[in-house]
Amino acid sequence: MRDPRLSSETMTIDTELVLNRVAEDDPFAEYMWMENEEEFNRQVEEELWEEEFMERCFQEMLEEEEQWEWFIPSRDLPQLQELVMKSSLNPNAKEFTPGIQKHVM
Repeated sequence: MRDPRLSSETMTIDTELVLNRVAEDDPFAEYMWMENEEEFNRQVEEELWEEEFMERCFQEMLEEEEQWEWFIPSRDLPQLQELVMKSSLNPNAKEFTPGIQKHVM
């Protein structure tokens, strides 16, 4: 994940502020960014590796998902007519209403 503090706009503004403030005193002020160049390169490389890793994980997840068979009701459930013919329920029974218990024996 990228650090929002390292956006190009922020770095440009910070760099301009530093250059404007130090340029008067130090003739090498505009090259001071090179001091931390290795750290910056390491950080960018780490972000690229992380993005690549995330992309690979996502692709593996998609491949695994494609291997599983999906449940498709129209294909996997028996047709309504088949259910009615095989049913052993009483068609004359009263409708079940949850929460109401009237047991008559």
